[in-house]
Amino acid sequence: MTGSWIAVIGWIGAGLLLVAYVLVSLGRLEGRGARFQYLNLLGGAGLAANSAASHAFPSAVLNVIWMAIGVVTLVRRAGSRSCGAAAP
Repeated sequence: MTGSWIAVIGWIGAGLLLVAYVLVSLGRLEGRGARFQYLNLLGGAGLAANSAASHAFPSAVLNVIWMAIGVVTLVRRAGSRSCGAAAP
């Protein structure tokens, strides 16, 4: 049963990454936008969990790095918005 849940989590993660890519390619999302970053963050988490459970460690590490890029981008966006709000 646990293996089934890990597979579902992996498929959801793959779907989220695919949706993010399609939406950016079609111009429906901005590549630096928060929605795109959240889709990548959640998708990467799903694939990282699935990869780690399957002992596919190169893929798991790649997806953790993918997630880290999303986190850094979101933190930078939040920082630039708070600095911009403080300016007169």
